Amino acid sequence: MTRQILDNNHIHPAVQATVNNNHADIVAEVQAAIANNQIVVVGMAQNPAPKRARKQLDELGLDYCYLEYGNYFKLWRRRNALKMWSGWPSFPMIFVKGVLIGGSSDMRALIEAGEFIQLLD
Repeated sequence: MTRQILDNNHIHPAVQATVNNNHADIVAEVQAAIANNQIVVVGMAQNPAPKRARKQLDELGLDYCYLEYGNYFKLWRRRNALKMWSGWPSFPMIFVKGVLIGGSSDMRALIEAGEFIQLLD
């Protein structure tokens, strides 16, 4: 099933540039990190879930790229652009070889099932 997104035909031409360029720089930064790293964790300060994910990766001895955008009190609009781009509702967003695998608990489940390391092969 394809994720729903508002079709450009339903966006007035006067606002299309605003819609298309809304925090495009942060999305491009994450896309570049995904293209250049096997594992990317996108998180935010003060949130314990990104810290747990990074700790799990550290315990496995795996290299990863960590990108942090604001905290509960700032940069939420910029983070929202990432949520709209990926369709993932929370942080962290964890990508393995360009594939969104979910958040911290999703990664933990893959590790416990023995599937996470297979994703890196």
